[in-house]
Amino acid sequence: MYYIIGDIGNTSTRLCLLNKSKILKSTIFDTRNIFYKGYLKKILNKFFKKDMKNEILFSCVVPFALKEIQKTLRKTDYKVLEVKSFNLKELIKINIKNIKQLGSDRIVNSIEGKKFKNCLIIDFGTATTFDIVKNEVYEGGVIAPGIKLSIENLSKSTALLPTIDLKNNQKSYGKNTKDALNAGFIWGYDGLINNIINKITLNWKKNYKIILTGGYANLFKKIIKKKTFIDQNITIKGISKVYMKFL
Repeated sequence: MYYIIGDIGNTSTRLCLLNKSKILKSTIFDTRNIFYKGYLKKILNKFFKKDMKNEILFSCVVPFALKEIQKTLRKTDYKVLEVKSFNLKELIKINIKNIKQLGSDRIVNSIEGKKFKNCLIIDFGTATTFDIVKNEVYEGGVIAPGIKLSIENLSKSTALLPTIDLKNNQKSYGKNTKDALNAGFIWGYDGLINNIINKITLNWKKNYKIILTGGYANLFKKIIKKKTFIDQNITIKGISKVYMKFL
């Protein structure tokens, strides 16, 4: 049976067509495009199939974007749902006080990460998040400024500093503006990310799998001092598990 799931982030949205747990088709677009008339229907028409379930499930950290999708599909046979509509504690124990404050993407990442029993998931999204699963229980995490957003905000807030594409070949301080910026972000986030990992893992006596996902995962895999693995589908896999459990 075919079904559609998606992840709505602050910056980008990913939409996937699956059969059981296999991803058959995937697309990523700017979240703001959801609000452009006709855009979403055009995208969805490429995913719809005859033998497909009517429920479409999203993880979402932009509630008004989800409402816009629900509005777009209101007069169709499709029902749009969000992962927090379900009792996710049936899939993973969550050891924090208020689950409402925990982003849906971070929950589904941890649902997928639970299979490793102990793991640290680092997601390079609009924010850089660190989520800890210990003995198959979600224990909390850390939220740091997102790299791309930090670069864009610095450029917008200054008259002479450009937006740059990060390059991991910084061997010395900059002799020009772009190299100076690259050094600041590469060296700065090198320190930030490795320091947070060290703080989290300081008293770990067990073998934790460190999983990277998001836009800068490949770049920072070369910088992180501990052994890491990249999984750019971890969020989709987590949503899929929610779908198969409840729908």
